[in-house]
Amino acid sequence: MKLVIVESPTKAKTIARFLGKGYTIESSFGHVRDLPKSKIGVDVEHNFEPQYIVPVKAKKHVTELKKKADKADTIYLATDEDREGEAIAWHLQTLLTEKKGKKTATTEVRRITFHEITKEAILNALEHPRDIALDLVDAQQARRILDRLVGYELSPFLWRKIYRGLSAGRVQSVALRLIVEREREIQAFKPQEYWTIDALLAKDAQEFNASLHSKDGKAFKKLDIGNKEMAEGIVNDLNGATYTIGSIEKKERSRKPLPPFTTSTLQQEGNNKLGYSAKQTMMIAQQLYEGIDIGTGSTGLITYMRTDSVNLAEKFLTEAETFITATYGANYAETKKFTTKSKGAQEAHEAIRPTDVTIVPESIKQYLDARQYKLYNLIWSRAVASQMKPAITLATTVDIAANAYTFRATGSQIQFDGWLKIYPEKVSENMLPELTQGDTTECKELKPNQHFTEPPARFTEAALVKAMEERGIGRPSTYAPTIATIQTRGYVRKEERKLIPEEVGFLVNDLLVEHFPNIVDYDFTAKMEADLDEIAEGKKEWQPLLKEFYDPFKKHLMEKDKEISKESLTQETTNEICPKCGKPMIIKMGRFGKFLACSAYPECKTTRPLGEDGKAAPEEVIDVKCDKCGKPMVKKRGRFGEFLGCSDYPTCKNIVNIEKKVGVTCPKCNAGDIIEKRSRYGKTFYACNQYPKCENAYWSKPNGETCPNCKSLLLYGAKNTIRCSNKECGFKKEQEEVAE
Repeated sequence: MKLVIVESPTKAKTIARFLGKGYTIESSFGHVRDLPKSKIGVDVEHNFEPQYIVPVKAKKHVTELKKKADKADTIYLATDEDREGEAIAWHLQTLLTEKKGKKTATTEVRRITFHEITKEAILNALEHPRDIALDLVDAQQARRILDRLVGYELSPFLWRKIYRGLSAGRVQSVALRLIVEREREIQAFKPQEYWTIDALLAKDAQEFNASLHSKDGKAFKKLDIGNKEMAEGIVNDLNGATYTIGSIEKKERSRKPLPPFTTSTLQQEGNNKLGYSAKQTMMIAQQLYEGIDIGTGSTGLITYMRTDSVNLAEKFLTEAETFITATYGANYAETKKFTTKSKGAQEAHEAIRPTDVTIVPESIKQYLDARQYKLYNLIWSRAVASQMKPAITLATTVDIAANAYTFRATGSQIQFDGWLKIYPEKVSENMLPELTQGDTTECKELKPNQHFTEPPARFTEAALVKAMEERGIGRPSTYAPTIATIQTRGYVRKEERKLIPEEVGFLVNDLLVEHFPNIVDYDFTAKMEADLDEIAEGKKEWQPLLKEFYDPFKKHLMEKDKEISKESLTQETTNEICPKCGKPMIIKMGRFGKFLACSAYPECKTTRPLGEDGKAAPEEVIDVKCDKCGKPMVKKRGRFGEFLGCSDYPTCKNIVNIEKKVGVTCPKCNAGDIIEKRSRYGKTFYACNQYPKCENAYWSKPNGETCPNCKSLLLYGAKNTIRCSNKECGFKKEQEEVAE
């Protein structure tokens, strides 16, 4: 019996289609060994030896794998082909070939890798097995241990100096710094006024626009017309002017196709074009890679999605040329090979592409959910378009003389759409009328326009991924989890797809920049990535690299722990007086931002929200009496949002939740409203506000519609669906869009 082990059940299901009865396909369900969560798990005194354990949730499954491995003649470790996959294969080999602490050589263990989950790729991998690449394993171990040392040493420091629950990381803290520094640029920005002047001209009744370009042959710079008076002066100079066509220049411009996707560019386009977060993009891409049933069984639709290479296999180049010629015509096909330029590109992977160019997105739309279809369409279109001819546009530039001034009109016309035929980018066409040098045109309107310079834009997830890649910070597998982490920790919030740092994000960043400059230094972090690459290439040993980093880091951390006090970071004195005991109040930093607290804590536990002016915000008194003591209730904010608390706190500690209605009447009692609630463990659920008279409740949010089959309430479900709340009904439908 031949045992093939992959990471996920979906991947196992897809591979099982291609192999015969002599093979058993099993999943490891991800990592089978890892560092313990309860302690640092690295012996820093003995060459940074990692203390791996089998996680509790994996023990039962590992036992089953061992039983099957004992019966196998050959074990094929078919985990992903990157460093993480290589490490999982190594951990599996270690676990499956050891018995009671002794290694056994009765079973042959081989490593196989593939870029795509297709029959041809799997059979080819089985014909060319290899040994585990220990250099790649060492690079993964070095990264894991390095991140563990930073995280488990520096995060508790933040807990002691700010508050519990914060975290620092070798990559996440640098990503946070990028966002904070951009926000400070925006805050420091001072807008400058400038003006432009546009002319609406007409020739033979056809109107076109031209913009003021120069005076006496000298071009205007952006800020040269700095105020209204200057703009009006130019308009006055042009009163009664004749607008005469001067030079006319026509040029054909070739616009080359974009290269196929890497992890970074896929996340950027997924965010820009589809509005998906980096995490969502990678989750959907994983589904497409591992396999989806498209009517003929589970089929891997794209190649491996963690890559920084733009290389395409010769086989795909040939198939793409044939497909493009047959579908669009020979004049559209042009084979191209792209060169990877990203800093520190890793293993020689392929770009992200469809496994079969003939699986056109529209032909399998019925088998994919809305998000899978959109992402597959994006990947397919980009890869196929990369093998098409450039788009050709005709650009026309016309200068129009008026007194001492020159206006410029530009036109653009697509002459051959080329690759834009299937991967549309924004290309604005602007047709100019037939113009001849020496012709005069009619000026219908001369319009001065006021503008102000704008601050740099906040980072979107797409822009942040691009910035990280350009600086060599992180790798394809780390972009998405890094961005997710800084949001989960509350350092950054997302508004209208823009990443905005919170107060605690500023505080943590400033602390690290001032006291741990190496950890958040762009060049230092990029060099560390380059060192990890050299370990993967067998050019460096991993333990000396860790020692070189850790010894000075640990010494510096111990010094700073003594030097920095929590009060100096998180407390500010104020002139406010505690209304309960008369002691001074101070500004403290909590997990929900700054607030006022009595300096006599813990004897006096009075707190007040902080207003924008730095003074105590007036408590919002609600027209509700405390049912315990009769005093007015006030609106407060806590861990789970706003609630009502007695104004006589702490003498009376009565609190009442504020109902958060979802706009749905309870279908069970028809008297109450469905409201959002939290369980004792903090999990959100939805229930009738007439409890305990009505005990109707749902774990998923109702959407207000009723089931067309049984008239029960419909709920928002997983994977972009809406489902019936009646489990016996089973009705489910797809949504067009789901908010992130």
